[in-house]
Amino acid sequence: MPRRRYDLDWLRVGVFGLLILFHSGMFYVANWGWHAKSTYQSAFLENIMLIVEPWRMPILWLIAGISIRFILAKVPAWRFVFMRSLRLLLPLLFGVLVVVPPQLYVEMTMKGELSMSYWQFLQVFFTYDHPIFANYRWGIWPHIDVNHLWFLRSLWKYSLVILLLAPVLNSKWIENALQWLFRQHNLVAISLAVLPIFLIHINWDIHSARYPLGFTLMLYGYLIGWNPAFWQRLTHQIKPLLLASAVCFAIFITFYNLVWVHAFQGKQVSENLMIMGMLVYSLLRVLGVLTVFAIGFKYFNRKSKSLGYLNEAVYPFYILHQSIIVVAGYQLSQFALGPVWEPILLILITIIACFAGFELILRVELLRPFFGLKMSNSYSLPLAKIGCACSLLLLLPFAYEILL
Repeated sequence: MPRRRYDLDWLRVGVFGLLILFHSGMFYVANWGWHAKSTYQSAFLENIMLIVEPWRMPILWLIAGISIRFILAKVPAWRFVFMRSLRLLLPLLFGVLVVVPPQLYVEMTMKGELSMSYWQFLQVFFTYDHPIFANYRWGIWPHIDVNHLWFLRSLWKYSLVILLLAPVLNSKWIENALQWLFRQHNLVAISLAVLPIFLIHINWDIHSARYPLGFTLMLYGYLIGWNPAFWQRLTHQIKPLLLASAVCFAIFITFYNLVWVHAFQGKQVSENLMIMGMLVYSLLRVLGVLTVFAIGFKYFNRKSKSLGYLNEAVYPFYILHQSIIVVAGYQLSQFALGPVWEPILLILITIIACFAGFELILRVELLRPFFGLKMSNSYSLPLAKIGCACSLLLLLPFAYEILL
């Protein structure tokens, strides 16, 4: 059993931190659709966000796959399903019913589709298939959707699939194939890793591609997480990876500004050019991840007192941050603060509110499981069993709705 990988913990914390900055930027980019937009929009900001966009979600999927490999080595399958369902579905259910609704309220208000208080909105929000939501019928239930919590929903479903595939993934045949792959030249190994990602990007649209992409990368994580040869080889490739990533980023950002932006704006774009751009984009996803993994493994595989606190903060921050950004951004947009002070204040408010929310969650025992945290107190076995049974009864219909 390998030792705990502190570098993966640090990367998980860092990437979720980047997610807050990235979603704050989504309030201001000119060509990317989102729930709400500031009047101060920038096309140049897109170029900065493109530096992290190709690899931020792939890293999270890969880390998720690696963690499943470690967990399944320690717990039986039934316990894995129970733990995964409790930690992912309970926050997801709480999120879609409590945390996400403010995003829809702000989105509809900014589009001029609502003229009511939030309290009035909530009364119609929990009315099944209300006509006011005629343009928002998609979701788990009509107009009740996961929004930014789609990652939790997909993570739960893919975890179950990987559990079913585990006997095949752990087989000698797969292990031999991986050993063969890791002995190949870097160019061959990376090309074989990029190919499935490229095929996904040219066969799915940009919004739906995230689902097969997430599952593919999660499989990658499960396969590489246990293999010391992969990680040792990676540490010797930092400089080549940095150089290759820099070249690909320069090509991709040029492609984005000369070609892809026109596609966003509905203009006619050469299909061959788009395919070439998707190839570079797919390559960047792999190179970006490998570069960050190599740096993390070499320099950040160290335990720290603050790491435990930050690790616990990941799920609460993730669940809360986007609703805070949307609501705070909408309120700030009423004051005409300008294109400098408004985003600065938005980021500060979001970070402060996330920390305040996290500190409250840590101290209120009942809130902890709704944000993916373990209960802090010890309870008698009968009481714990009653709590688990109630949670399962609550989650079973929700799980059924998600799966089907």
